[in-house]
Amino acid sequence: MDLINKNIWVKGEISNLTNHSSGHKYFTLKDSRSQLNCVMFRNYCQNLGFKPEAGMKVLAFGNIDVYEVRGDYKLMVTLLRRKGVGELHIALEVLKRKLHSHGLFDIDHKQSLPQFPRRIGVVTSPTGAVLQDIINVTRRRFPVDILVSPTVVQGEKAQFSIVRSIERLNTKEIDVIILARGGGSLEDLLPFNSEAVARAIYRSSVPVVSAVGHETDLTIADLAADVRAPTPSAAAELVVPDKDEVLVRIQGDKLRLITAIRNQIESQINHLSHLENRIDARRVISMLDQYMLRVDELTFRLKQTINRDIEENANMLESFMSRLNAISPPNTLKRGYSIVLYNGEVVKSIKQIKKGDALEIRMIDGRIFTKVNRKEEDV
Repeated sequence: MDLINKNIWVKGEISNLTNHSSGHKYFTLKDSRSQLNCVMFRNYCQNLGFKPEAGMKVLAFGNIDVYEVRGDYKLMVTLLRRKGVGELHIALEVLKRKLHSHGLFDIDHKQSLPQFPRRIGVVTSPTGAVLQDIINVTRRRFPVDILVSPTVVQGEKAQFSIVRSIERLNTKEIDVIILARGGGSLEDLLPFNSEAVARAIYRSSVPVVSAVGHETDLTIADLAADVRAPTPSAAAELVVPDKDEVLVRIQGDKLRLITAIRNQIESQINHLSHLENRIDARRVISMLDQYMLRVDELTFRLKQTINRDIEENANMLESFMSRLNAISPPNTLKRGYSIVLYNGEVVKSIKQIKKGDALEIRMIDGRIFTKVNRKEEDV
């Protein structure tokens, strides 16, 4: 019995609906032949995407339990869907698989959000509370420019309006786009489960944050978006940083930088102090004295070398002068030699003169002027 009555679906029409002040819902599911009492507790009611009403045909999922006080069987409902929604879910699953196979949900394609956006584009209805929530959050956290593209978010024209808004914002100087609307039934959210919207998000060169419906509403737009936020307010928090947190982080980085610089300076001071302590002043003075003595010694030796070289070169020069004087014309004449000139030029060969030429003969103490009477060449 327990195995049969757990996790079952029951189809029927709602009747005797009671919305209790506690948040629980009590109702009966009936058809033409039978009826079953049902209860849906508040925590499950909060996830409903529609408002149950008497006469509405639904599919209820849950477990059969016994109310021991009366001995009645009850269906403890954990999930409630409007009749016909099941077929819609099947169609959506088929579309999801198709888009997944085309790579529209690939992680590698998703873009990172800018850390400090300057301008945000918002695709939503200009009259709903969603836009005001986004404005309030961004204004509180980190004021930025917001460009709203007025969009129809429900009905037959919604998906085309959403596509146009995404494409329009891609032509503007936008850092990130928020695609948002409030909660609603599965039918209300159909535009955000369309292939056209998914492909527009995929083509967007600007990162897209999807914030559609409540946290429990997962749409195809959420899967295609670069980032999914559970609510529009959460999307605004994801897109812009908290200025207070940024200031705290900046102050922390500043303190860490100052500390690092101070530690570096202190380390260098300690290193210099260590080097200073290793140096013995008396040893330095002794080393300087040794170097000064060495300089004096080298200076003395240099002077000696220079004087010796000068003396040697002077003696050599005197020797050369003596040799030159020995062969100079005046000293040659002193030894009894004479110099014969013809027209002011020294006669070195007998071939330079002929008979009758006037010659000048220079001697140590004067000159003789004569003529050539005869010449003989040595054989």
